[in-house]
Amino acid sequence: MRKALNALYQASTVLAACCLAVIASLVVLQVLGRLLDGARTFLGLDPLGLLVPSLAEIAGFLLVGASFLALAGTFRNGDHIRVSMLLQSAPPVLARLLNIWAVAAALGLASFFSWNAGWLAFDSYVYNEVSFGIIPIPLVYPQTVMTLGLVVFTVALLDDLILLLTGHAPSFETVEKSDPIEGME
Repeated sequence: MRKALNALYQASTVLAACCLAVIASLVVLQVLGRLLDGARTFLGLDPLGLLVPSLAEIAGFLLVGASFLALAGTFRNGDHIRVSMLLQSAPPVLARLLNIWAVAAALGLASFFSWNAGWLAFDSYVYNEVSFGIIPIPLVYPQTVMTLGLVVFTVALLDDLILLLTGHAPSFETVEKSDPIEGME
């Protein structure tokens, strides 16, 4: 089960990186198109009008995808911002209970957001909602990616809550303890 969960988190993170790579590629294409048009204008030729239609909108959708798909992987790697001053000063039993409470609250919120994002994507599918850009993109696609990222994040939170409830350290603490930079402080 551990291998399957880690593979899920890794796959989600890889998909997030792919979203960023596509954004970068589209921006490079847009810049190259503008440079070519500028060179043609400089030479007295008519510009070809090379552009990536709806680039800003597509890049925005891909950025949402990257952000939500990366949630689980960054959480499991201890890359989310945590303020642990209270936990460091609390007795170990209280610190463990506070950690359980925080992860359980985050799980509740993530579950709520996952459910509502799923319904939003379903509504967009039912009503065939599309974006307003030059290219009408069905909104169900970016909303489904957002929902997928939230669901994987919810699974990661449940995974850590189970670890905490069974007396093990959560993933973000085990990563912090093994971080060589952390030990230099």
